[in-house]
Amino acid sequence: MRVAPYFAVALVSLSLAACGPGHNKTASGTVVGAVAGGLIGNAVGKGKGQAYATALGVVLGGIVGNSIGQSLDEADRRAAQAAEYRALEHGQSGSATPWRNPDTGRHGTVVPGRPYTVQNQHCRNYTHTIYIDGRPETMTGKACRQPDGTWRSIG
Repeated sequence: MRVAPYFAVALVSLSLAACGPGHNKTASGTVVGAVAGGLIGNAVGKGKGQAYATALGVVLGGIVGNSIGQSLDEADRRAAQAAEYRALEHGQSGSATPWRNPDTGRHGTVVPGRPYTVQNQHCRNYTHTIYIDGRPETMTGKACRQPDGTWRSIG
């Protein structure tokens, strides 16, 4: 199945929606990035790795689409995403999971909240703070663990 046409339609549609009046551009950018990243990850992943690639694409796309992600390079984004996964999967509530890219000096922490259940899914709120040029940039999110072990962002 060719994904490029679907990707183009989804990206253009979401991009136009993000430009409309009354929309939060940072939130819209996060959504556009997450959808685009998920589509790319799904197209790239194969077999059992496809679900992981899709989830990775959604998270990375969300970070990239968010204003925070505009200052991160690929290695920064990989480190940030890995820390989010570790914090959500194994982190203690309220305890920071750090990450650092020694090449750029960028770093951050992910602090997961208490686990809770939504429609039989294990979910957590989290706060991700990224330090860019010494300035902290913080975003918050909610994610639920999927049956395949990946985490999916929710509202």
